[in-house]
Amino acid sequence: MDNSTAALLLEYMNSRSEAVRNELVLKNLSLVRGCALSLRNMYIKFGDVDDVVNEGVIALMDAIESYDPDKGAKFETYATLKIRGAIIDYIRRQDWIPRSVRKFARDLDNANSSLYNQYNRMPTTAELSEYMDIPEDKLLRSMAEASSTVTLSFEELLYEDNFEDHPASAGEATDAALMRSECRRVIAEAIDSLKEKERQVITLYYYKNMKYSDIAKALGVSESRVCQINTKATLALKAMLEPYIKGGNGS
Repeated sequence: MDNSTAALLLEYMNSRSEAVRNELVLKNLSLVRGCALSLRNMYIKFGDVDDVVNEGVIALMDAIESYDPDKGAKFETYATLKIRGAIIDYIRRQDWIPRSVRKFARDLDNANSSLYNQYNRMPTTAELSEYMDIPEDKLLRSMAEASSTVTLSFEELLYEDNFEDHPASAGEATDAALMRSECRRVIAEAIDSLKEKERQVITLYYYKNMKYSDIAKALGVSESRVCQINTKATLALKAMLEPYIKGGNGS
């Protein structure tokens, strides 16, 4: 947190001045834009970017109202969690995805988890096809259509990994720090274990914030193929990370 943001937060906590709050919002709009950009592949085909940004601004204002520096979290971290969570909730509430696609995504997730636990590795497309009793070509088409839904489910899982949004005792804070470090290690290992194309798509999606269409151009494949790869990679990451994230939250 830069000194000017810290000074404005202190001033706002003392004065509750609307002018100071508005200055804080303007100063931190980049947090909203960053979250909206990183999540855009989940809503770009269905929703309006301005509506998503508005949800993020409302969440930023709420973060300014509720931020407590005594809890130890940096304001930027706390606000980003609030904004990202609000956007994820907004996307979920809009119910843009057809019911049939949502059902397929749930069935695919369940099939992937079951086979992952059975084989102690990620299942192949052929194994998923046989398990779900769906022809492989149809499975691949459906995986492309379900990419946004699968990614949203994964984002919700990641958002559960919210260790800094609650007060904690010194011992709990130490445990949380260790769990965050462990999760970062597991995430890095999970990404490294992906196949090359899957690793490329995940890297371009999460670290470069690229749209599916731009990823397709970069890799020289169709956008539909990028969506298929993203679905498979996201399911792999979810299967590998879920025990650590849910375990870290007492689930």
